[in-house]
Amino acid sequence: MIQDQQLSIHTSSLLETVSSSIHHNRYEATPYEGLKALGDAYSLKGRSVVDYGCGKGRVSFYLHHRFGIDVTGIEMNPRLYQAALENQSSYLAKRKLKKGSIQFERAFAESYEVRADQDVFYFFNPFSLQVFSAVLSRISKSLEKHPRRATIILYYPTVEYIHHIEERSAFYLMQQIPVPGLVENNHNERFVVFEYREPNDV
Repeated sequence: MIQDQQLSIHTSSLLETVSSSIHHNRYEATPYEGLKALGDAYSLKGRSVVDYGCGKGRVSFYLHHRFGIDVTGIEMNPRLYQAALENQSSYLAKRKLKKGSIQFERAFAESYEVRADQDVFYFFNPFSLQVFSAVLSRISKSLEKHPRRATIILYYPTVEYIHHIEERSAFYLMQQIPVPGLVENNHNERFVVFEYREPNDV
C-alpha cells in the first residue's frame, strides 16, 4: 500500500485545530486504506482534482502519484499550507514529474475560483455547511459557464452535506464506496460519489 514513506512526505499526525472559527473543522488526513479503496473502485485517470481543505496534502499526493493527474490543494491555514509546500518539495525531489501537475494554493475555499478544466471536487468535512454551500455554489456556476462532466467525492460524509447536494444542486448520487476494515465498525467510513447532471441530460 502507498504510504507517506513511499511518497516522501509527512502527513501522519494527531488531529490539529485549523482555526478558532466555528466554520472550520480540525485537520485529519484521509486514511491510506480509504484512498486505496477509492482508487480501486473509481478511476480518476484523465481528470483534474480540487482537494478542498487539503491540509498537508496526503490526498493530493496520493491521487497524483496513482493516476498521474492534475491536482490542486486548497488550504486556508498557514501552518498546514507550509507543511504541504514542504511535502511538495520532497515529493518532487524524489521522482521525475511525468504526468499531471500538483500545486497548492493558500485560500479560503469559498473564494477559490474554480478553473474550467477542474472536474473532481474532494471533501473530507473541512468546514461548516454554510461554507460548503458557498463552495458548491462556485462549483455550480463554473459548470454552468463551462459545461462538463464533474464529480463530487465526500469522505466520511455528513447527512447535512449529502442533503444539501441532493436538494440544492444538479449532482446526483452515483456510488458509495466502503473502506474495508473500517466500515465494519463505523458506517461513515466510506466515500459518497456524486455526478453532475447537465441541464440537457435526461
